[in-house]
Amino acid sequence: MNKGKIKLSVATATMLLGTVLMAGGDIVKPEMTIVSPVKIDKPKRTLKGNMVVEYHTLPGTANSIHEMFTEGVFYGRLRSNTFYWQWAADGANNDANKNMGLGGSLIYKSAAYKNFSFTLGYYGTMSPTFWRPDEADIGLAKSGKDTFSRFKVATGGGFGMHVLGQGFVEYNNGTVDIKAGRQLYESVFTKSNDTKMIPNTFDGVSAAIKVAEKTKLRLAWFGSQKLRDHEDGHDVITFKDENGESWNNNDDAGKHRGLSYDNFVAAGVSPDNNMYLADIRTQYIKNLDTTFSYLQIPGVLQDFVIEAHYKIPLAGSGWTVRPGIRHFIQLDDGGGVIAGDSNALGGDLTGYSAGVNGSLDSSLFNGRLDLLMPNKKGFFRLGYSKVSDDADIVAPWRGFPTGGFTRAMAQYNWFANTETIMARAVYKFNSTWKASIRYAIQDFDDTKNVPSDSTVIHIDTWTNITKNLQMRMRYGHVAAADDILQPGSLTDYKADWSYDEFRLEFNYMF
Repeated sequence: MNKGKIKLSVATATMLLGTVLMAGGDIVKPEMTIVSPVKIDKPKRTLKGNMVVEYHTLPGTANSIHEMFTEGVFYGRLRSNTFYWQWAADGANNDANKNMGLGGSLIYKSAAYKNFSFTLGYYGTMSPTFWRPDEADIGLAKSGKDTFSRFKVATGGGFGMHVLGQGFVEYNNGTVDIKAGRQLYESVFTKSNDTKMIPNTFDGVSAAIKVAEKTKLRLAWFGSQKLRDHEDGHDVITFKDENGESWNNNDDAGKHRGLSYDNFVAAGVSPDNNMYLADIRTQYIKNLDTTFSYLQIPGVLQDFVIEAHYKIPLAGSGWTVRPGIRHFIQLDDGGGVIAGDSNALGGDLTGYSAGVNGSLDSSLFNGRLDLLMPNKKGFFRLGYSKVSDDADIVAPWRGFPTGGFTRAMAQYNWFANTETIMARAVYKFNSTWKASIRYAIQDFDDTKNVPSDSTVIHIDTWTNITKNLQMRMRYGHVAAADDILQPGSLTDYKADWSYDEFRLEFNYMF
């Protein structure tokens, strides 16, 4: 779809061009200075726990356009991801329970000439025949579906993917950093979420501005998104395309099925949408990290988020207590009429309040309490989230509204009237090995067409085999209730969606 148009409402223009007061999320600090190559006893890049890439060596400045190219830096990555999962229910279809991705990426960052530079990133993956589903069963693939493109396979293109994952021009004078093109964008709403083979990226323009001491403002417009299992960009929120093909538009698990191409057209609204983002983060007050965020998709919805975390050192012990909150407000901007009488999963609105039919108004509260260990050895966390009994939260941009608070691997716990409690512990045993365990209790609304209640165990380990080679193992176990009556029925029960999942990942950075 052509996303070349820009429709900026008065509210959005005011928010983006004025003094922004809404931000939030685990926002990655933008690179605000151009640095010379650093020779340190570290790889050029390493991976954070959430698989975001952290750069330790960046290109320096160039004295000519020729040096802009010759003084640039290449970054390579070889990776593999292996998945195996099994539904627990008797008679469940497990014909597509194996997936594997083998591939990597090659990224080039140019040196900066008169504050201008560019980045190009190729990402590729293939799925070995011995550890992938048959073509006829690709619709049954679960966690490993992002190792290939279902649309490409279904249309005869095969399992391999080759993608321009990053391609942008950048202007950075140390105070203002502007990027135009396809880019990763980490915010409370949007994430690269590069935990499979290819990251989630956005096409548009973003700017980061240092507005005060320890305070940064960011603005962005995106006309297109490219999810991890897509080779081409697509709309930022529309489900299905003009041919009714769900795998060729925004088919993310956090989508709202009621916001479909046909429903946009039936409502007399264009299915080609733009996304506007703004956030501001300040750490001006010692030990207090506060962010405010805003998102708008004109004619569909607006989101406001406030998030704050405060560190309280325990004198003389090396331990620190860190309470935190994130309050998420979703306001309808026309999307409720488009979605009609459908919930996010495409079911009817049985069990929802009458006001949900025609409105996406909703809210979500997250809270957590961390106990940080001395010397950054790890932490203990107790998290809580509760969605208001209104509309489902719409979040198909991999940002995960409950992420960092109560979300466990592959879980979507932001349907209306859902309450979750999570306990988590992370410990770094040494420079080689780190582990994490989470336990979540998810209380979904028994009267709605949403999943049944469940408990989740999620275990991660990271092993740094060498400075450049890391292995990550993940295990997830979900025990879901199967004795809850399906809304409106006296005989059928909610499906038992219990399962076990194993993941094994290798990353070699060079």
